[in-house]
Amino acid sequence: MNSEKAKQIRMVLLDIDGVMTNGLVGYGSDARIKFFHSQDDHLIRMTIREGIPVGIISGRADLANTQHAQELGMAPCCFGELVKLDAFKRVLESYQLSAQQCLYMGDDLMDIPVMRRAGIAVCPADASAEAKEVAHWTTQAQGGQGAVREVLVALLKAKGLWQQATERYLV
Repeated sequence: MNSEKAKQIRMVLLDIDGVMTNGLVGYGSDARIKFFHSQDDHLIRMTIREGIPVGIISGRADLANTQHAQELGMAPCCFGELVKLDAFKRVLESYQLSAQQCLYMGDDLMDIPVMRRAGIAVCPADASAEAKEVAHWTTQAQGGQGAVREVLVALLKAKGLWQQATERYLV
C-alpha cells in the first residue's frame, strides 16, 4: 500500500458481497444466509477503535448485512445502493471528506465508479477483471477469506497505528 496515500485516509468504505463475504448467497426458510470472516470483523473493530470509521456501500439491503454492520459498529452504512457513486458522494459531503481521504474496497462492476475516485481503491484476489484493472491494489486473499483484514492491517501499519492497535494483545 502506498504509504503517502495511506496517511491521507480518514475513512474506509467496503462493499459486502464479494468483499466481506465470498459473494455466495444462500436462502433459508426465513432469510438470506451469508458468512463473514471473523478475522475481518476483528480488524474492522480495531480500525474503528483507532479512530478510522469503517462503513459500507452495498447494493443489497438485507437483514444479514444490516445486523452484521450494526454488530461491528460500522458507520456510515448505505444499503440498497444501486448507484454506489451517489452514496459515496453523500458520505463525502456528510463527513466533510474528499475522495482522496477514502479507501474503498469493491469487487465488481458496480464498484468501479467509486474505485476510480477513491484515494485508494482495493479489490480482493477473486474480484472481476474489470475491478482489478482500476484497483490500486489487489489483495492476496479472496473476498470473505481475510481480504478486509489484509487491507486494514496494511492501512494501520502505513499510518503508524499498528503498534498502538495491537498493544493490548501483545503484552
